[in-house]
Amino acid sequence: MRRCKNNLAKKRRTGAAGTWAVIVAGGSSRRMGFDKLTADLEGRPTLAWSVEAFNECTAIDAIVLVCAAGVRKEFEAIARLVAPQKLQAVIEGGAYRQMSVAKGLGRTPQDAAMIAVHDAARPLVTCGMIERCLEAARNSGAAACAHPVSDTLKRINDEGFIVDSVGREHLWAVETPQIFRAELLRHAYAEASASDVRYTDETSAVQAVGAPVALVDSGGWNGKITFPQDLETARYIARGRVIG
Repeated sequence: MRRCKNNLAKKRRTGAAGTWAVIVAGGSSRRMGFDKLTADLEGRPTLAWSVEAFNECTAIDAIVLVCAAGVRKEFEAIARLVAPQKLQAVIEGGAYRQMSVAKGLGRTPQDAAMIAVHDAARPLVTCGMIERCLEAARNSGAAACAHPVSDTLKRINDEGFIVDSVGREHLWAVETPQIFRAELLRHAYAEASASDVRYTDETSAVQAVGAPVALVDSGGWNGKITFPQDLETARYIARGRVIG
């Protein structure tokens, strides 16, 4: 089992208005062929790793888990095992990610200072990643974990042929957690709803209202499990953490 260097017992402000995490676990897993969040990852469901990371991070005060319809009881049982005090609500999400996050926001208190949004399918997020991202968000208002793009990128046409190259300079791949001052994220989501615009992540919604977003190098593997090979990579890395 992963252990955070911070001492959780030093800071048990469960339910306090400080920093809330909305963990989104509402994906369909259609590209996996099975539910990736209940798949085994070194002896525990993948979902348990994501929730535990936020539970053990003393900078996080409370957790809301948003899941797909039909799995709420199962996911709540998994989450409560690793976050019995910080887990404040387990709710069903919407038809798409933005709706699910909006529902999660609706279960956080109006006086929350900061809100972190994280994809449950990124199970190997660490306390360090969360804390660095939170510090950047407190300074700038909005921040997200990310990593610089190292692959050569190509743009193709409808027939699958390369039409040009995309330079890697200043290109980063954005991850989660994405952390914001609560009032900024609420404002961005209200504007998105009013204009009926759908965004694939929270940074896009926040940028749309003119707010800058800082990127924080995650500094380690924080990949999203989308395909079966991603789960194998996660297992390999998780095995090293458990042994280490």
